[in-house]
Amino acid sequence: VQLQASGGGLVQAGGSLRLSCAASGSLFSIIGISWHRRAPGNVRELVASITNRGVTNYVDSVKGRFVISRDNAKKTVYLQMNSLKPEDTAVYYCRGRTLQGTDFGPWGQGTQVTVSS
Repeated sequence: VQLQASGGGLVQAGGSLRLSCAASGSLFSIIGISWHRRAPGNVRELVASITNRGVTNYVDSVKGRFVISRDNAKKTVYLQMNSLKPEDTAVYYCRGRTLQGTDFGPWGQGTQVTVSS
């Protein structure tokens, strides 16, 4: 499965963006997907994940603001980001995730999200 993240951009604080993680290949419906981000000078952090059955998990800093969802027919996972803050500024990446919680696949280029104050 190959994954491609898109949908980033520049938005003012309080605004919203929806990121997409589009998959190619036939295994999408049986794998989980995770979203990660890396802000300048910081390490990558896990933001949210969704299992193949739709069970979701979020890092505390985005709970109540971000929603991860999947559309198996479109082979796409979305990350709806609301009430964005300047500290959400980062490059966002998506990767595959096993049921055991192990991420796999290349990081790719990611998609840049910039939140202005």
